[in-house]
Amino acid sequence: MSILTAACTFALYAAAVVLVAGLARKIVQYARTPAPLKIPTTPAPVTRAGVAARLVREVVLFESLFKASKWTWLFGWIFHAALLVVLVGHLRYFTEPVWAPVAFVQGIAPYAGLAMIAGLAGLWARRFLVDRVRYISAPSDHLMLALLVLIGASGVAMRFGVHTDIVALKAFALGLVRFDWQPLPSDAVLLLHLGLVAALMAAFPFSKLLHAPGLFFSPTRNQTDDPRERRHVTPWATKIENSR
Repeated sequence: MSILTAACTFALYAAAVVLVAGLARKIVQYARTPAPLKIPTTPAPVTRAGVAARLVREVVLFESLFKASKWTWLFGWIFHAALLVVLVGHLRYFTEPVWAPVAFVQGIAPYAGLAMIAGLAGLWARRFLVDRVRYISAPSDHLMLALLVLIGASGVAMRFGVHTDIVALKAFALGLVRFDWQPLPSDAVLLLHLGLVAALMAAFPFSKLLHAPGLFFSPTRNQTDDPRERRHVTPWATKIENSR
């Protein structure tokens, strides 16, 4: 195995460990954080089934964002929907034989990459053009957007311009999954793409991208609006009351 293949293999494995361990740690932290108040954003569902339906609408349709800002919703939804198609399309490198849903999206996956970049461009422009958003934007916000744009741009470049050896790339990807390491093509754009992906994976658990799992633990979204019917007492408060 060449030094280049070994370095990329180690970087991707290390980034995957950081991603999984970091996400697991944050999810446990979110689950253990008490919610002492009943604070669902109203109008809110009054049943658990209604809360589940609300979360589905948030994840799939970005319901609250649509009500808050139509332009932000448009660019945000385009980016996330296109990203989902791109991620599903990338599964062809890690599966043999290729799953039917993955094969189904192959025809639109390249154009989804272009849509992803367009959505990111709109979200990034918002941080410069909208005064209140520009005021609260930190350097890390611009850095994450730049990282995502570069990942998308390098992927699109390989699809429409600088082509790489897809057969060798799939052998490398399958080797990562099976711990049977294969040579990695030495194309500069591919190496840039994989390096940026590894950087994103490693940074994910420490960035604002944690809104992805955090949505499910938000009291404003996962609580029922039934404070009159049922007293809301957190587990830690119950322990204190019982110890008296």
